[in-house]
Amino acid sequence: MATPAYPVLPRTSTRGHEARHLLALPGDVAVDEVEVLALSRFASTRWEVVPRELPGADVPMGRMAGPGEPGVLRLSRHSSLTGPYGHSGQGFEPGLPGGTAMVFDVVCPRERWNEPPSGEGGDKDGIARAFPGGMPNREEERVILWLLQAARRLGGSARIDVAGMWDDRGTHPVGSGVVLTPDPGSAVDLTVYSDVWLDPAACHRVVQGVHPRAHLATEGAPYQGPPPGIAERPLYAGEKLTDDERRALHAAADDFDIAALQEPHVLDGFGVTIDLGVDGWVSVEVTGVDDVPLLLRDLPWVQGGCVSYTVRWDPLDIVEANREVPGHAHLVARRRAAELVARIARALWDAAGGEIADESDFLVDPEDL
Repeated sequence: MATPAYPVLPRTSTRGHEARHLLALPGDVAVDEVEVLALSRFASTRWEVVPRELPGADVPMGRMAGPGEPGVLRLSRHSSLTGPYGHSGQGFEPGLPGGTAMVFDVVCPRERWNEPPSGEGGDKDGIARAFPGGMPNREEERVILWLLQAARRLGGSARIDVAGMWDDRGTHPVGSGVVLTPDPGSAVDLTVYSDVWLDPAACHRVVQGVHPRAHLATEGAPYQGPPPGIAERPLYAGEKLTDDERRALHAAADDFDIAALQEPHVLDGFGVTIDLGVDGWVSVEVTGVDDVPLLLRDLPWVQGGCVSYTVRWDPLDIVEANREVPGHAHLVARRRAAELVARIARALWDAAGGEIADESDFLVDPEDL
């Protein structure tokens, strides 16, 4: 199939208060895939100008692009994607990875903290490296997180903060221009949303059918009451309670706890765990939820809440898991765990139906697992 003749990327597309980023995608990505991922995150997503690659699109509030004109996908009042463009620029080299077939020009408010990144905590996507002067916040943070999650899902990259790189008007400082290519394998966890509640025994059987060492975890630790003698000493220096007042307060708290423990036990959540030894743990966390991915919120069976089955991998080394380039041992463990997570999620979907979402709340076709 011939590569479409996309428009050339313009030198500038922003005003002084705006930031510019590029989303670079391979040739096997369709334009409507980008639209679906935007709809998955931004409730106001709509085409203002529909690209010619979507001739059948519904355009109640927009118009179709003319010859050689890119589309404009509005994410919010202040943020938009324009494209697709080709991989070359209008008299400049965009500096995108090889294999880039289409580019979206992402414009949003320039909103950043005034201090450089602290360097503490994990940064597996390299965002701090792309924003050495101050991390994005508010709208720009939301756009950057979505941009990297979309690049991860679609096998693409993002070139960050390019507003001043080719703009000969001098209205923007030159940004970092760092290219970030999120590792598609770093997103492991999956969640099944369903209107079917599998009781603990049934859920355990489903998971055990995938991995024989699955363990049902419904029991907590026995309640031991407050530590001995706690009513006999002040809680903090300068506490004003007398000894009698403190004893009365603790006695009332004990009575409340005892009454609560004597109420009928209603199970509203449970877990199934699998110990993978050197590969860490995989768990299934089952509970009722009201907050579901954006694309599911209008479905009839979601109204009033539904059940979530979150299949989660916990590696042995959390620090290593959050490195931008983790070591070989972690990658091997992650690959094995990801295969197991996918098989369990598919088995739960076979049993309970519903929809499957990844860590970014992007929907996943069960046939792809």
